[in-house]
Amino acid sequence: MNESYKRLIEHGIKPSVQRLAIMEYLIKHRTHPSVDEIYSALSLEIPTLSKTTVYNTLKLFAENGASVILTIDEKNANFDADMTPHAHFLCKQCGKIYDLPLSVVENEGKINGHQITEQHFYYKGICKECLEKNKKN
Repeated sequence: MNESYKRLIEHGIKPSVQRLAIMEYLIKHRTHPSVDEIYSALSLEIPTLSKTTVYNTLKLFAENGASVILTIDEKNANFDADMTPHAHFLCKQCGKIYDLPLSVVENEGKINGHQITEQHFYYKGICKECLEKNKKN
């Protein structure tokens, strides 16, 4: 059973050609793609695919815990299939989003008596690749 199919089944999502292709893309391309990126990449091999289908599918994935929606970029929603705890870094120069390690505080899922169901850690700045390019210029 492939990873995409397994992920959908585990999260109660009925597999379809489009859903499998979108999940496969998310798992293989760890670039935190937007709806437009996913649509552009898959529309040639799935001519019946629409941007609306991609958006609705990604929303379904997030609602069922199969992926997350990143709101680190004010202009775009980006998507991540990596469900392990980690932070994200947005380079304000090149626009890339990077995964960063995260030290998770285990507190039985509660902080100050509040139950925590999800965490989002976003950092913004200039990535090391852009810093190197800037030094050379």
